[in-house]
Amino acid sequence: MKYVFIPTILMLLTTSCRKGFDKSHYHAYPTAQNANLWTQYTKEATEFTLWAPTAKGVKVNLYENGNDSQIKESHLMESSENGVWIKKLTGNLNGTYYTFQVKTDSGWLFETPGIYAQAVGVNGNRAMVLDLATTNPQGWEMDKGPKLEAPNKAIIYELHVRDMTLHPQSGAEQKGKFLGLVEQGTKGPGNIKTGIDHLQELGITHVHLLPSFDHYSIDETKLDTPQFNWGYDPKNYNVPEGSYSTDPYDASVRIKEFKQMVKSFHENGIGVILDVAYNHTGKTEESLFNQEVPGYYYRHNKDGSYSDAAACGNETASERTMMRKFMLESLLYWTKEYHIDGFRFDLMGIHDIETMNEIASALKKVNPDILLYGEGWTAKDSPLPEEKRSLKKHMQKLPQIAAFSDDIRDGLKGSVFEDLDTGFVNGGTKKEESIKFGIVGGIQHPQIDYEGVNYSKAPWTKAPWQSISYTSCHDNHTLFDKLKISNPAAGQEELIAMHKLANAIVLTSQGTPFLHAGVEFLRSKQGEHNSYNLPDSINQIDWNLKNIHQDVFTYYQNLIRLRKSHPAFSMSNAKAVNENLKFQFVADGLISYTLENSYNNDSWKEILVIYNAKKEAFRYPLKEAYKLVVYKDMFDFSGSKTIQEYIDVPPISILVAYKD
Repeated sequence: MKYVFIPTILMLLTTSCRKGFDKSHYHAYPTAQNANLWTQYTKEATEFTLWAPTAKGVKVNLYENGNDSQIKESHLMESSENGVWIKKLTGNLNGTYYTFQVKTDSGWLFETPGIYAQAVGVNGNRAMVLDLATTNPQGWEMDKGPKLEAPNKAIIYELHVRDMTLHPQSGAEQKGKFLGLVEQGTKGPGNIKTGIDHLQELGITHVHLLPSFDHYSIDETKLDTPQFNWGYDPKNYNVPEGSYSTDPYDASVRIKEFKQMVKSFHENGIGVILDVAYNHTGKTEESLFNQEVPGYYYRHNKDGSYSDAAACGNETASERTMMRKFMLESLLYWTKEYHIDGFRFDLMGIHDIETMNEIASALKKVNPDILLYGEGWTAKDSPLPEEKRSLKKHMQKLPQIAAFSDDIRDGLKGSVFEDLDTGFVNGGTKKEESIKFGIVGGIQHPQIDYEGVNYSKAPWTKAPWQSISYTSCHDNHTLFDKLKISNPAAGQEELIAMHKLANAIVLTSQGTPFLHAGVEFLRSKQGEHNSYNLPDSINQIDWNLKNIHQDVFTYYQNLIRLRKSHPAFSMSNAKAVNENLKFQFVADGLISYTLENSYNNDSWKEILVIYNAKKEAFRYPLKEAYKLVVYKDMFDFSGSKTIQEYIDVPPISILVAYKD
C-alpha cells in the first residue's frame, strides 16, 4: 500500500480541461494503435507527432533552451488519421527544445513536452530533439544484464538513489546522483565498503530503484536546497529524473548518466529494476495527459469526477487502447534504450489483467530474464470491475508476473497498519500457517491449512517465484523500527535476533527474496513510517550502522551465500516444491521442514531447516545424523560438525543442517 499523499489541484468539473469530455463517448474516439507517436529525428528532418483526437488545433513550439527562453518558432501541426497530428521540419534540429500545445473549444491549453518525450530540460517542462545514439556509453551495444534460471534466483535490493550515497560518510563524490551509485572504491567509517562495492560484497543480484523517472516533487532549479521525495508523482514517464543527474538543464546529461549507471551495475553482475507508477499521475487537471486529450487517460466516477484508486487524486485507465499502448511502448522503450532488467509496478491492482499480460509477453520477448512484479492491491476502490484487476488473488491469471506477499510480511513481524501488532519472530501467536504459506511461495501445498493463513485463504500463485518474500520496503516502518515499536521491553540483543530470523526466513523461502536497503545493518528511520517527503536525516543510509553492526551484515551476507549456493532454496515450479519440500515438526513459535532429493543437483541430498521464534531453546529430536551448517551466528558451509539424536535450537534463531 502506498502512503504518498501528493497535493492535488482542486478538481472542478467545470474547468476548461474537463470541458468537452464525455466519458460515455471515450470508446468512440479514433485510436491510433499502430501509429508511431515518438518524435522521430534524423540529421535531415524531425517529425513531431501527437495523438489528440478532440483537438481543434495543435502546434509545436521551438525554443533555444529548456528553461527561460522565448518561443523561437511556432508551427501548426496537420491533422492526420485517427486523431494524430503531424509536423515534419527539415534541417538538423538536434539539441532544439520544443513543446506541444493543444487547442480546445475553450482555447489553448498549457504547453507540454508530450507524453512520449524522451529528453527534457530542467523540471521536465520542455522536450528536446536528441540523437539518442550520442548518449550511449562506450561499449553500450555489448551491454547485458544478468541471466536467471528462474525469477526466484534473483535477490532484490530496494534502494532510493538519493538515500544510498547522501550521508557525509558514504565516501561518494557524486552524492545523491545516478553516478554516485556506481562509484567504485568508496569507503565509509571503519574503512567499510559502501555503494556498489557494498552491494557486491553483500551478494545481491538486482537493485530495485525507487521511481527514477522525471517527477514533479523536486524543483531541479533549486538543488542547492535539500529536497527529498520518493518520486511517486510522475510527470515524464520516459525520461530519467533530473535531480539525480549532474546537470538537469542539459537534457542529454541525465540520459547519459543513467545509461552509464546501468552499464556499471551490469559490469558488476547486478541487474537494474525500475519502480514505475503508471497507475496515476502526479497532477490531475494540469497533467500532461489531460493537456493533450482531456479526460481520456483516466477513470471517472459516474458523476464525472476522477476516480482515485491510487489515493493520489486520480487513476489511469489501462484498459483504454491508447493508455495501454502508452504503457506498453514506454516499458519497451526503457527495456531497449536503457537495458532495464525488470519493473516493479506501483499499485498494480489498478491495472487490468489483459494489459499486464500483454506487457509481460512483449517484454519477455525482448529480455527473457526480465523481472516483473508489483503491488497486488489498490489504495482505494476503483470503477474497474474487481475481476479485471491485477490483484494478488488473481496472480494465477498473470503467469509471468509476481506480487508482493503481505501474508509473509505481516506474518513475520505483525501488521504494517497496527504498530503494536506482532508476528512470528516478535512474539505473535498462531502465525505458523502464514509463515508456511510464505515458505512455499503461495502455491497449493498439501501441508498448509489455508484457513489459518492471515490474509489469503487460498493459494494465489501458480509458481513459487510469483510470491515476493519480504519483511520491509520503503513503505511503513523499517524492520528494526517495527520490531522495536512492537516490542518496547525487548533489549538490543533480542531485537537483533528477531531481525535476523525474519530475513533468514525470507532468504530460505521459495518465493523471490526482496530486501530493503540498509536492513542488513539494522537501518532505522527514527520510528517514522511514511518518510516519502521527510528530510535526508530520516531517509539517508547511515553508513556508521554498517561499521557498528558488522556482525549483522556478515550474517545477511552468509544467508545470501547459502541461498545462492543451494538451488533447493529456489525451486522453479509448484510441482518441485510439492515433491521436495516437506514440513516436519510445527508448533507454536516453531517451524521445521526438509528439502529433499537433491533438487536441481543440489550438492546436499537433504536440507533440514528449523525456525525457532521462542525465547527459549528448543530440543529438536533427530531421526538421522545431519551435518550442522547454520547455528546461532555460525555458518559452517563445509558441515564439519555432525549432529544426531537431538539438537538444542537456540532461542529466536534459524538452524540449517544437511545430509550428503
